[in-house]
Amino acid sequence: MSAVIVVDGVALPERLVAEEAQNHPAATPEAARKAAAHALAIKALLLDRAHQLGLTPQAERDEDGREETPEEALVRAVLDAEIEVERPEEAECRRVYDSTPERFRTPALTQASHILFAPKGEDEAAREAAHAAAMGAIAELADHPYRFADLAAALSDCPSKGVGGSLGQLSPGDLAAEVEAGLNRLQDGETASEPVRSRFGWHVLRLERRIEGRLLPFEHVLPRIALHLESRAWTAAATRYVSGLAAEARERGVALSVTEDGGVAHGALSLGDLLNDQAAVTARLELWLDEADPALAAQARETAATTGASLAEFVQREISEFVQAADDEGWTRLISAAQGSDDPALACVQAILKSKLKAPARTYTLIRRH
Repeated sequence: MSAVIVVDGVALPERLVAEEAQNHPAATPEAARKAAAHALAIKALLLDRAHQLGLTPQAERDEDGREETPEEALVRAVLDAEIEVERPEEAECRRVYDSTPERFRTPALTQASHILFAPKGEDEAAREAAHAAAMGAIAELADHPYRFADLAAALSDCPSKGVGGSLGQLSPGDLAAEVEAGLNRLQDGETASEPVRSRFGWHVLRLERRIEGRLLPFEHVLPRIALHLESRAWTAAATRYVSGLAAEARERGVALSVTEDGGVAHGALSLGDLLNDQAAVTARLELWLDEADPALAAQARETAATTGASLAEFVQREISEFVQAADDEGWTRLISAAQGSDDPALACVQAILKSKLKAPARTYTLIRRH
C-alpha cells in the first residue's frame, strides 16, 4: 500500500500527487507538490458532489472541437448546478465604464511607409554599406520628399516596395519594437532624419498619419462589461463554493479517499466519523487496549486517574481534542499510523494516545563492582 497524504479532507496517494505535480510549474518542487495535491483534492470533492446530486451530463465540445472527458463534464455540471450569480445591473456597468474609460478606446492606428536596406552579408562591412545606403536615401528625400515611393520601389529590400513602401494601417505591436519606437517619434508627414536598425536591416521611416483611438459609446460596450462582471462574480462564487466543500471535508477529518487508479471513494478509514462516534469506539476500547497494547493501556489509566477521569472519559477527551485541532498534516500522520490495521478506528485511538502520553522513564540498576 503506497503512502498517502491528506489535503482538504481528502486522502491522496503520494504517487498520484507526484505525477500531477508535473502539471503545476512552480518555483520549488514542494510548491508544485502542494498545488498538485490541492488540485486533486478539489477535483475529488467536486466529483463526489456530482455523484451526490445524481448528475449525468453529456460531454460538450469546445470551440476547437475537443470533447470533455467524463470527469470534466461532471465538474462542469456540478458547478453549473450549484453556482448562480445575478446579471449585473446597468448602473454597475456604467460605473466600470466611467472609472476606466481607457479600457474602452479603440487602438491607435498608424499609417506609415518605409524603405528597408538589408545587409548583403553577415560581416561588419555589409552592415556599414546598408547603413550608408539608408543615409543616402534620407539625404535624397531631404531635397525631394515626394520621391519616397519611387525610392522605395527602386531600393527597398521589403515586399512593400511594390506599393511604394507603404505598410498600411498598423496597430500597436504590428512592427518590430525598434521600428515602432522610431515611428512614435515622428509627426504626421515627417520622414526620419536617421535610419532605424532592426534585425532585418536599416529602415528609412515615414509617418503618413496617426489616427488616435476613440472612446467607444457605453451602449456599444455594455454587453462586454456585463459579461466581464458576471464572469468575475462567477469565479468568486466558484472559489467560495469549493472552499466550502473543502472546509466541510476537513471537519470530518478524512471525508474522501482517492484510489490508486484515480477513482473517488468515501474515506477509506472513515476516520472523522468513527472518531466522533464515541459510542462505537468506547464500546470496545478498554478490552482492545488491554489486549493490543497493555503498556499503553496502563499508562493511559494512570494519566486518566491524575485528572479524576475514567479511562473511557480520558480517551474520549483526547479524541475530541484531536478531531477539533488536527490539520491536514496531523490527519496524514494518523492515516499512516492506521494503514493496514484490521481495526483502523481503534488503531487511530492508539496513535492519538501515543502522541499525547509521555513515554515512561526508563529505570536502570547500577551494579557496583568490587
